[in-house]
Amino acid sequence: MTQTVAVLGTGKIGEALLSGMIRAGWRPADLLVTTRRSERAEELRSRYGVEPVSNADAAKRADTLILAVKPQDMGRLLDELGPLLPADRLVISAAAGIPTSFIEERLAAGTPVVRVMPNTPVLVDEGMSVISAGSHATTGHVAHAEEIFGGVGKTLRVPESQQDAATALSGSGPAYFYFLVEAMTDAGILLGLPRAQAHDLIVQAAIGAAVMLRDSGEHPVKLREAVTSPAGTTISAIRELENHGVRAALIAALEAARDRSRELASGNG
Repeated sequence: MTQTVAVLGTGKIGEALLSGMIRAGWRPADLLVTTRRSERAEELRSRYGVEPVSNADAAKRADTLILAVKPQDMGRLLDELGPLLPADRLVISAAAGIPTSFIEERLAAGTPVVRVMPNTPVLVDEGMSVISAGSHATTGHVAHAEEIFGGVGKTLRVPESQQDAATALSGSGPAYFYFLVEAMTDAGILLGLPRAQAHDLIVQAAIGAAVMLRDSGEHPVKLREAVTSPAGTTISAIRELENHGVRAALIAALEAARDRSRELASGNG
């Protein structure tokens, strides 16, 4: 790995990528970081041995630039990078809702851009990063993005037209599970369990169910049916979920998330 990679905007997601790359074999000497605060820069230097630089230095020195800033800061960053960045550099955007066309229009003609939508479990190396190529990005550029984000979880290539749907399912997805765990914990308290016990029971059930889904290769319906005995407790609970329209509510919620992602991508924030 001889390329120089710069992470611009090294917050939680940027730092997760940085640490994942180092664990995957990248040399700290080949990694640059940019931050707003000098204290944060020194913290990253001390923790990982990487070099903090300015955005201008990153544009001059890095072969690949990962833009991990907040979406509302992207325009200002691109205005700064545009006059400095040669067209042969790879730009990877990890900013939610920003289409590759927005970035391409503000950089030198022909600059390859790859769009990535990670989710927060990258912080524990269990993320899902959805990757799409811009109009000038090659399969090699996409593979390079997969190499970087593969250090903090799994990756999936999709056409950019599917990024809003992927954001609804994967980018926002962890929040839905946290919401469900919160509700189930409250139910456990209602049923007479202490909060800590209810939480532990539900979290372990979630981890076990997720591992079975991942490793068994079985359809979720089949796994659910294996728990659902005739006239038992599980089918009674599922009947109530269906009576309250939980399935329809989930579908509607995901549609709403997709639609909001489209609004943000079009600049209607």
